[in-house]
Formats: sequence, structure tokens, C-alpha cells
Amino acid sequence: MIYGAMKFSIGGSLKLAFRPWVEGLENIPEQGPAILASNHLSFSDSFFLPAVLDRKVTFIAKAEYFTAPGVKGRLTAAFFKGVGQLPVDRSGARGAGEAAIRAGIQVVESGGLFGIYPEGTRSPDGRLYRGKPGGLARVALATGAPVIPVAMIDTEKIQPPGQVVPKLMRPGIRIGKPLDFSRYQGMDGDRFILRSVTDEVMYEIMKLSGQEYVDIYATAAKRQIADEAKAKAEEARRDRKQQARTGDENGTERSGA
Repeated sequence: MIYGAMKFSIGGSLKLAFRPWVEGLENIPEQGPAILASNHLSFSDSFFLPAVLDRKVTFIAKAEYFTAPGVKGRLTAAFFKGVGQLPVDRSGARGAGEAAIRAGIQVVESGGLFGIYPEGTRSPDGRLYRGKPGGLARVALATGAPVIPVAMIDTEKIQPPGQVVPKLMRPGIRIGKPLDFSRYQGMDGDRFILRSVTDEVMYEIMKLSGQEYVDIYATAAKRQIADEAKAKAEEARRDRKQQARTGDENGTERSGA
């Protein structure tokens, strides 16, 4: 009931304001389990995709969204529960991954739609990054559920970092045909199979989205971008310091003259 109310209010408002276009809705089964594997461009991806589907989609979210103190914390927790998010403790990398896998398996085995972002985090620059094999592939091989590739398009342009007011524009969603990995069921302990399954899904997402593919993890790309920004800031600081020192020396020479 809460999910339906949130979908009607928030989902209806998103559809009315942004008018997202959708291709491939016929690839979503009317009933039964499936895994929706999507690229990840924006925080809003987890809202636009459920808004255009008739069925409930369950994603996972960090536990901090559900445990924050105060009135704001309780409202945030109620919101995320209402839109079907499952809390996962991310305090330990390995424990978080196992918790996410268990949560995904439970959703799928109950006959639901489980949404997952194989990149593990939002793309820092709009490109498509290497998928992490631990979550998507393990849930798929443990359950035998079909994997449906999904491409979110232009959602990162609606509210780029630092922009307070969202830009009213039409994002897009392309939904591909289901991928069957049942031939590998029970082989979720083979890391080569996990990588193969993940790469096949990422390839389909790349074809749907038209994104440039980068064969590194998005988390590594974010660290690289942060390190480069830090290095540039440090270089600029040294330049300013050198310019100030040069100005002081010139001033001293003129005074001495």
C-alpha cells in the first residue's frame, strides 16, 4: 500500500514533470522473478525506473538511510522503505556484499523484480564502467532468474553535481531482452563464470545506452579523478605561493634601489 501510494505521488509527479520516454517495456515479465541490471548515472535512476513500470522494483540502499536520528532521519527511513529499498550495512566491504547478495536472492526467490547497478556506484563522468561480478552474477546463478539489461539515458543531466534546481528535460529508459544464464546455475563459486556473466550483461547495457565503455571499476575512476583534482589544487597553491614570493622579492629590490 505504501509503495503504491509513493509510486502514485512521486512516480506520477516525475512522469508528469519530466515525461521520460521508454523503449522495451514488453521485455519486463508481467509476473515472476527477474533481475533488472542497469547502468547508474544519477541518484534519480532508482525513481525513474520504478515510475515507468507496473510492477514493484526492489533496490538495495545503505543502512544509514534507515537509521539516521531525528525527525529528518525518520522521514528519510519512511521514504526509502516506502519506495521498496532494502537496507544493507556497508560498514564492511565483504559483509556488505554478502548482505546485498542475500537480499537480492530473497527478492528474486519471492517472485519479485530485483534492481541492481553492476557498476556498484554512479558513473563519475557519464561513461560506462566495468561491472563488479560479485553481486549481479551471484544472484543470477543462485536463482536462475533472467537478467534484463536496462539503460538509463541522460538522467545525469537533470541535476549535475552542484546544481540545486533540476533541469526539466526528458530522460530515457531502454529495456533490453532477458538474458538466460540458467546454463551456469550452481556455478556461482567459479570466478571466471561470474566475470563472463557480468561482462555479457555490461556489453548489452553498452549497446542499449550508447555509452563509451571503460574497462576499470567506477570506484577506481573516482579515486583517480579525486587524486587529479587534488594534484591540480596543490599545483595551483604552489603557483600562487611562488607568485607571492616573486612579488615580495620584486618589491624588496625596488625598495633597495
